Amino acid sequence: MDRIELELYLNNLLQIARFKDYCPNGLQVEGRRRVNKLATGVTASVAFLEAALDWGADAVLVHHGYFWRNEAAPITGRKHARLKLLLANDLNLFAYHLPLDDHPVFGNNAQIGEKMGWISDARFGDNELGWLATLPMPITLSHLTVEIEQTLGRTPLVFGDPDRQLRRVGWCTGAAQSMFDSAIAAGADVFVTGEVSESVMHTAAESGVAFLSAGHHATERFGVQAVGKHLSESFDIEHLFVDISNPV
Repeated sequence: MDRIELELYLNNLLQIARFKDYCPNGLQVEGRRRVNKLATGVTASVAFLEAALDWGADAVLVHHGYFWRNEAAPITGRKHARLKLLLANDLNLFAYHLPLDDHPVFGNNAQIGEKMGWISDARFGDNELGWLATLPMPITLSHLTVEIEQTLGRTPLVFGDPDRQLRRVGWCTGAAQSMFDSAIAAGADVFVTGEVSESVMHTAAESGVAFLSAGHHATERFGVQAVGKHLSESFDIEHLFVDISNPV
C-alpha cells in the first residue's frame, strides 16, 4: 500500500481533526513509500523498533509515539537513538494518541469494553473520554478483579470492599486516574484505568466507589491490534503485533 494512501486512510478513520492532543497524530517520521508489512505496538521504544525491523516491517503504528508537548527539543540521547533507528532503516512511524483511545470501534476503550463484555451507554470526563456501562447483573468487586486479571494477564491494584456489589462500571485506559472524580459524579460504582496516584486510595475510601489500576500498558494493547487487523483485512498489508512487556 502507498504510504500516503495509508496515512490519509488512518487519519480519516481515526478522525484526528477532532482532537487537540499532546502530540502530533498521524505520520510522525517518514520512511519508504511502499508499505507491505506493518508492525503495531503500544510504545515506539528502541526494543519495539528493533523487533519490528527484525520482522521486516516497512512501517510501525503505535499509541505512544514522539514529540510530546513540552518535551525538550534537541535531538540527543534517547531521542536521537530512536530517530536514528527509524531514519537509517527508512521505517515509517505512525502514532495516534487520543484518537486511538476514543474511536468507537477500534479505540482502546472500545476494545477493552468488548473484551470485558461492557456495553457503553454513557460518557463522562473531559472530551467525554471516559466510558460507562451497566452490567447485566450485579457482581462483586472481587469477581470483577478476577475477570480483569484473566483478560489482561496481570493482577490489578484494587481499592475498595471486595464484597461490594457493582452495577455501573466506568473506565478509561492509560493514565486516567485524574478522571476518578468524574467517574464518581457520573454514577460509577467502580472506575477502571491503567495508572494510580497517591490520592486515589483516599478518594475510594471516602466515596465508597472502588478503583482498579490495571496497568497503562496492559489496558492499551488492544487498540493498535484492532487497527492493524483491520488494515490487514482491508488492504494488501501483513500485520504483526509486537508486545514489549511493561509492568507499568
